[in-house]
Amino acid sequence: MSLLLEEIIRSVEALLKLRNRNQKPYVDPNLDPVLLVPGIAGSILNAVDHENGNEERVWVRIFGADHEFRTKMWSRFDPSTGKTISLDPKTSIVVPQDRAGLHAIDVLDPDMIVGRESVYYFHEMIVEMIGWGFEEGKTLFGFGYDFRQSNRLQETLDEFAKKLETVYKASGEKKINVISHSMGGLLVKCFMGLHSDIFEKYVQNWIAIAAPFRGAPGYITSTLLNGMSFVNGWEQNFFVSKWSMHQLLIECPSIYELMCCPYFKWELPPVLELWREKESNDGVGISDVVLESYRSLESLEVFTKSLSNNTADYCGESIDLPFNWKIMEWAHKTKQVLASAKLPPQVKFYNIYGTNLETPHSVCYGNEKMPVKDLTNLRYFQPTYICVDGDGTVPMESAMADGLEAVARVGVPGEHRGILNDHRVFRMLRKWLNVGEPDPFYNPINDYVILPTTFEMEKYQENRLEVASVKESWDIISDDNNIGTAGSTVSSISVSQPGNDQNPRAEAHATLTVQPQNDGRQHVELNAVSVSVDA
Repeated sequence: MSLLLEEIIRSVEALLKLRNRNQKPYVDPNLDPVLLVPGIAGSILNAVDHENGNEERVWVRIFGADHEFRTKMWSRFDPSTGKTISLDPKTSIVVPQDRAGLHAIDVLDPDMIVGRESVYYFHEMIVEMIGWGFEEGKTLFGFGYDFRQSNRLQETLDEFAKKLETVYKASGEKKINVISHSMGGLLVKCFMGLHSDIFEKYVQNWIAIAAPFRGAPGYITSTLLNGMSFVNGWEQNFFVSKWSMHQLLIECPSIYELMCCPYFKWELPPVLELWREKESNDGVGISDVVLESYRSLESLEVFTKSLSNNTADYCGESIDLPFNWKIMEWAHKTKQVLASAKLPPQVKFYNIYGTNLETPHSVCYGNEKMPVKDLTNLRYFQPTYICVDGDGTVPMESAMADGLEAVARVGVPGEHRGILNDHRVFRMLRKWLNVGEPDPFYNPINDYVILPTTFEMEKYQENRLEVASVKESWDIISDDNNIGTAGSTVSSISVSQPGNDQNPRAEAHATLTVQPQNDGRQHVELNAVSVSVDA
């Protein structure tokens, strides 16, 4: 239902932006540089053939993906270096550096046409920031990386240090604004903790978005036991299988570093629950079904037993892929680095986290009628979740617990990856990045500024009806006396959604009131209400 209101708001904002659509693109040379850092699975990865030097994209690709993924991406962890090494000795994994690093974090499968939005990563944010006057390679850059690796792998941190120096020099020795998303926040914090002097030399602001500072307990628990899917819908039929992804992630230090932080004082500690069949002690031979509960450290025994017989066939050879305790030890040291990292005095930190979505926190396998008899079969059970507030992936409590002195921590209703395309996030970024002069909301592409003034939203339920209302207003500030109207105008907007098995029937109606211009300011107000019926 709220999606209909969101659609109306987006339509109105797009309408306001079209007022000066004939203006030529503008590059603001006064902007400070921005470096975008993605999270797990948020970088294009290519496999380079050692013999002929040819590069082939292996992540992300939708069509023909599974075979190349297993052949080129599956890897084994080397505890002596902390690096996970591809099983294929004939290729190496690299990140493409086109467009100042932005190509690798923009659209993750550039060849995809139908359903292209499913492989967007920073795409919408890049487009938005270019519209603000940023320029690729001058004030806008990207840092893609091999997300299989540990967030404190020295090789990755060295590349990040080089990137900071490159951005600093390319922008005329201006200090950098780092914007990280998800696990990218852990990478940045590891670098800050281990190389504080370099971080302070080059960085002025760090904005973390949806960072799992204390882990993503429910999501990672089911990932290690069952695998994960990065693409939903019909594209799954052509994408990397959940099983292939599972076998890769068991040897990825980054996944272990996203596990629940056991020493954090959770408001509700996450647990792993199992319905188990136990033989009774009465000698009758009738089995009892009991619910077992394991805290984060206790659950490691379950991981070990459930994955003890896990194997994968690689080019005709069977390889063992159990729960990796060497990676677990490495990840524990990474968590120590993260816990001890301090913000340099000259760097400002901002934290944006997602809210209003049910987010996996604790995980349960089996039920009273179908208990888990053999832990090695746990991978075949569908998990159920006990959820908390968050962005659908990272609990709000984890994302807020950055352990740093923040200038601001702001919760935004939205989904983990979708938050990168949220208009409220864009507004905050413009303010914190000091885009435009002298007003922080000023858009240099246009000769006016759309200044948001109010945003109010209410929800309530009665019988089978769910009602949501929203009120949002803007002030359009301009020196152009022709932009306004002689009197107030009122328009109406209606959007409907037919019901189906997945979604209830819903309707939304809105009125848009545009006031006449007065002293260079024109007030626009939107009032909308949506109603859904639970069939």
